[in-house]
Amino acid sequence: MNLTLIDWAIVVICLSVLFFGVRLSKSFVKSVVDFLSAGRTAGRYMITVSQGMAAIGAITIVGQWEMNYVAGFALRWWEFTMAVVLLIMTVSGWVIYRFRQTRALTIAQFLEVRYSRNFRIFAGIMAFVSGLLNFGIFPAVSARFIIYFCGFPLYFKLLGITVSTFPVVMASFLIISLYFVFSGGQIAVIITEFIQGVFSNFTFLIIIVICLFVVNWDQVFQAVITAPKDQSLINPYKTSAVPDFNFWYFLINVIGVIYVKLSWQGSQGFNSSAKSAHEAKMGEVLGNLRDIPKWLFLVFIPIVAYTVLHHPHFAGIAGQVNQTLGGVGTKAIQSQLRIPLVLSKILPVGVMGAFLAVMVMATIGTHNSYMHSWGSIFIQDIIMPFRKKPFEPQQHLKVLRYSILGVCIFIFLFSLFFPMTDYIFLYFAITAAIFVGGSGAVIIGGLYWKKGTTAAAWSALIVGCVISVTGIILQQIYPNFPINGQYFWGISMGVSTLVYIIVSLLSGKEDFNMDKMLHRGQYAIKEESVVVDKVPVKGLKMLGMGKEFTKGDKIIYLAAYSWTFLWVIVFIIGTIMSFSGNVPDSSWMLFWKTFVMINLFVSLIVIVWFAIGGIKDFKDMLYRLKTMVRDHKDDGRVKTEADEAEKVQIKVDPSESVKG
Repeated sequence: MNLTLIDWAIVVICLSVLFFGVRLSKSFVKSVVDFLSAGRTAGRYMITVSQGMAAIGAITIVGQWEMNYVAGFALRWWEFTMAVVLLIMTVSGWVIYRFRQTRALTIAQFLEVRYSRNFRIFAGIMAFVSGLLNFGIFPAVSARFIIYFCGFPLYFKLLGITVSTFPVVMASFLIISLYFVFSGGQIAVIITEFIQGVFSNFTFLIIIVICLFVVNWDQVFQAVITAPKDQSLINPYKTSAVPDFNFWYFLINVIGVIYVKLSWQGSQGFNSSAKSAHEAKMGEVLGNLRDIPKWLFLVFIPIVAYTVLHHPHFAGIAGQVNQTLGGVGTKAIQSQLRIPLVLSKILPVGVMGAFLAVMVMATIGTHNSYMHSWGSIFIQDIIMPFRKKPFEPQQHLKVLRYSILGVCIFIFLFSLFFPMTDYIFLYFAITAAIFVGGSGAVIIGGLYWKKGTTAAAWSALIVGCVISVTGIILQQIYPNFPINGQYFWGISMGVSTLVYIIVSLLSGKEDFNMDKMLHRGQYAIKEESVVVDKVPVKGLKMLGMGKEFTKGDKIIYLAAYSWTFLWVIVFIIGTIMSFSGNVPDSSWMLFWKTFVMINLFVSLIVIVWFAIGGIKDFKDMLYRLKTMVRDHKDDGRVKTEADEAEKVQIKVDPSESVKG
């Protein structure tokens, strides 16, 4: 065992706080919208912190560490330019703003409104299958981390029978996650993810600071320069021989970030949880600042691990780690466990417990949001469209829970038997592309192009799926197939987009009514459109600051712009210097040292700021959930004009709750 009683006490306290949050959320689930979308009551800070934590499960941390151990600081250099893309997307409300305007509970509900019911069902099936395969390895990776980080035995005796620790650890986390989702749905997900997000970010900073005392910058430099030729970890212009995670991986990622916005449904509950489209947009903008401590942690810790394993000063620790890895099955699993094992050797008492608490909460949190998402999608987008009669509220909540239970059982069995042979992120890319390879064109075209047609949507989604499935089959038949999962994803995006455009132009007869779908003009919903400034758009407003913006909103936008363009300027200067002459590795090392220190300081400011904002949002969210009027016909079905004419709002006593 690698942990002390103090470490375990920290883990128990953190889990107890989460259980309290779940109990609190349980009394507020009074409608389907509450269970699926937190009643559409979440503010910007709750949204951005919670969604950020949902996207950083234990498997994501391990996957990022895998990638950054190979690519080092160099890949982060190219991501400076990606920040511009992200900023433009967020300040413009790319996709998320228009999707929230539709008031759809899921992407597939929007697809029915925009295209057809049959297409909604098909898209729902595709998203569900893709998501299950992608989600299937989460419990396995998380369980292996816990076992090796804590130093648990691989087997133990129970009533005289030898039992494998692996399935027991997986089952334990899945049962806790299942309880959380069953109790409070998306309300529980948002509350617990927010608590986890604040605690995790503080822990990330503490671990980084401690690692800076364990290794010094001279040792880091001496270690990273031992990397093979053209596989530099610090000079981005000497990385032509880096396998898999190179410039082309990054370029496809940039295109993918734009293309798949809201396509991936793993945390789809957050897409419709904001209390307004403007709050959803502001949550996206804040997301650019929220990720500063997370990205620093994910990039710097692999560099520390590389130093420990390659510098003579740490030969003893490296020997212990390599000896443990030698007893692990495949190279893929060894790659996942390398950095966790290093941390288990260098973190002090207390910090070990805090980090384990982060990983435990991250595991539970990601399982929460993913089980909620895929279980909801199966009911909302596959089962419901087949039903002529809607579910009663209690019945609806019950079948949602049954579906989530089914997802839980599947991923447990999949993780238990699936042989992991590739990097986590390459597996993610190709399994996700089954749906997102074609869905990006369908969603973007549906929200922004009135000439997009149903035939084009069918064609694009099918083409994207065929390309991705072909890639999976080829990689299973030929283990060393030269095209990896990332490249197959890029091919599917390009071909699907071209197919969508061509088929739309060939099959389009009349333009789609975008105003009605987006609730604009004569279809506007007054309470969801708060106009703060009626002055025509000019000056700073051209940067994306619309009529709903307060002074505080504008300051946030300018802060996001300034931070992003600071690093873009650095990228431009560094690129010019690199092409003008040979920049020595010592200069690159000095730059990355400065980068880490600046980000450490800014991270502390961001964490405190977002914690305060989130607490205020939390109070407002609970008040709204306690006093709001529920509409039990707002359940994710696409309503006809006749349905709307009969729509009746039912007020629910705050002391009552729907029991499933």
